[in-house]
Amino acid sequence: MKNKTIDYILRATWQAVSRMYNEEAHKYDATMATGFALLSIDREEGTPSTALGPRMGMEATSLTRTLKSMEEKGLITRKKNPEDGRGVLIYLTDFGKEKRELSKNTVLNFNESVRKHISEEKINTFIEVAEIINELIQNKNIFNQQENSTNDIAKIQNH
Repeated sequence: MKNKTIDYILRATWQAVSRMYNEEAHKYDATMATGFALLSIDREEGTPSTALGPRMGMEATSLTRTLKSMEEKGLITRKKNPEDGRGVLIYLTDFGKEKRELSKNTVLNFNESVRKHISEEKINTFIEVAEIINELIQNKNIFNQQENSTNDIAKIQNH
């Protein structure tokens, strides 16, 4: 991937990972979004529906469709939040907990496979670079960087 832009590499890699997870999920009549939702819902306490979108980085409309599909398949149930009558808590059913384990094992399998082929040092560098990129974006330092890029990047790297 030499001579490719950083955003191209990130996008191409994420698309490959996404495609791989969706192919695996398809074997179980599911999607990557379903698997990710299963992993994002607290096994015992349930999770407020309003917390799931931000946790998963998903838009409300996409999340609504995913949750509706999961409810139709018997993976989740929705119950009123006893602490906030306006809110809804999402709970995993026993079937949902079973499928959650499958999703968890799939993710762990992926991580284990990658770690077999990449040194711990390179993995740590990758994580550090990804964290810096995320911080630059969150702090809106990408397109405003002409003013203070050197100082901001130095601050981030010293974390």
